Amino acid sequence: MQNSQALAESLPKHIAVIMDGNGRWAKSQGKPRVFGHKHGVQAVRKTIRSAAKMGIQAVTLFAFSSENWRRPEEEVGLLMELFISVLSSEVKKLYKNNLRLRIIGDKSRFSERLQRKIEEAEKLTATNSGMVINIAANYGGKWDITQAVKSISHKVAQGEISVDSIDEDLITSELTMSDIPEVDLLIRTSGECRISNFMLWQLAYAEMYFTPVFWPDFGEDSLIEAVTWFVERERRFGATGEQIKELMEQRASMNKKDSSV
Repeated sequence: MQNSQALAESLPKHIAVIMDGNGRWAKSQGKPRVFGHKHGVQAVRKTIRSAAKMGIQAVTLFAFSSENWRRPEEEVGLLMELFISVLSSEVKKLYKNNLRLRIIGDKSRFSERLQRKIEEAEKLTATNSGMVINIAANYGGKWDITQAVKSISHKVAQGEISVDSIDEDLITSELTMSDIPEVDLLIRTSGECRISNFMLWQLAYAEMYFTPVFWPDFGEDSLIEAVTWFVERERRFGATGEQIKELMEQRASMNKKDSSV
């Protein structure tokens, strides 16, 4: 029991994922890029389910960056439709499993239909107390920091705060996701080794894990491998993948008991 508790405490509280490689995965199978995006949704489901079983507090998934608007118009349109479809089909499952969904980024550029779907999804799960799922859409780390600077500048201009009161804590409080722990573990798939303007402030002390696995092939075992690497990297607890799986099974068993009471 002590080992399980030590292992649980050594796990990352907040995992961020750059979901990369959908297009290349599809191309390797002679399929269009949208085929990869659709299969990437299955990897999202597996990752969310596995992270929840581990007891992770928050998962942030980089779904669509502010730079992605430069992609072909047809692909962007298909991505937006896929986003709407997934929101419609998945949000009730998230609600039922006590998971909280939030969409972070500049939502003003989305269609009214998509903005409405986002609002409905966030509202439905807003009171859930389980793991927070942040979907970064039309998001960029520079945009996030810029919005924080604008907000602070406005408060200074209005006389609400002084310039001398600006510190790291104040800036952090104005950023998206200021109410959850900063990122402990960043995962990027497909072999790319860069952060691509993703949560620049929140990644300040994150461990960065790069895997050659394309996103559609990323599953529970892939996440366990990344988390095991994190635990060993932090030298908090000498864990194995099997121990993490056992912890997940223990949590699942406890959750079943709680729900049957």
